[in-house]
Amino acid sequence: QVQLVESGGGLVQAGGSLRLSCAASGRTFSAYRMAWFRQAPGKEREFVAAISRSGTSTYYADSLKGRFTISRDNAKATVSLQMNSLKPEDTAVYYCAADPRVGVSKTVSGYDYWGQGTQVTVSS
Repeated sequence: QVQLVESGGGLVQAGGSLRLSCAASGRTFSAYRMAWFRQAPGKEREFVAAISRSGTSTYYADSLKGRFTISRDNAKATVSLQMNSLKPEDTAVYYCAADPRVGVSKTVSGYDYWGQGTQVTVSS
């Protein structure tokens, strides 16, 4: 089992940047595929980005390509999400997710472990 704690959320103006971090504890971090999801008020949780166990493969929601970058440091047991050129529609609670299965998933059901979330608010 793995425990996940997100940090780095906050209030930022449109066009600004934020870097979210997720610290993992418990079992070997490199055994987990990782991802970021987000959920805006009244909406379903949606996929943002995912990264393979080794970090060599990354995947993004089509609408976010070029603005968001996911990375991981297996030695430090952390996964990060760099968010640039933020827009008001990026406002949401952002969740870190982990799963021990092989490969990468873009679905909520593809991840067994979740953090508590961190709020990102982008003002216009």
